[in-house]
Amino acid sequence: MAFLSGMRFLIPTLFCLVACTPAFSPADEEAIRAVMHEQESAWNEGDIPGFMAGYWEDVVFISPKGLTHGSDGVQANYERSYPDGSAMGRLTFGVHEVTAAGGRHAWVSGTWSLLRSADTLSGGFSLLWEQRAGSWRIVRDHSY
Repeated sequence: MAFLSGMRFLIPTLFCLVACTPAFSPADEEAIRAVMHEQESAWNEGDIPGFMAGYWEDVVFISPKGLTHGSDGVQANYERSYPDGSAMGRLTFGVHEVTAAGGRHAWVSGTWSLLRSADTLSGGFSLLWEQRAGSWRIVRDHSY
């Protein structure tokens, strides 16, 4: 009997959690794409701190070189690897997919390319985005 009594509270609670979670909307996708566009622009202007505005402070960056925890560490890696405009080149993203992962999260997958005078670098990414206080930023970046 206690089980049934507990279910009387569990089912409405679960319903509220599902019903109260905001839905991912086309405006959310547009906001994510806008941040990515801002990142491209900042990078192409040589503005690594501006590029980093697309990340939450507690981001985890995963690359073939390993894991980096926190936006300060990610920024330091970028500054070390891309010390000037010629090393930074011209960045372009190719967004393949933006997929909702609940109301406050989304997965974005695609490609990146750095066109430089000496060469072109390219690869792919899978980004986990999180909305906090109305702003979308990257919380996990898996780039290769």
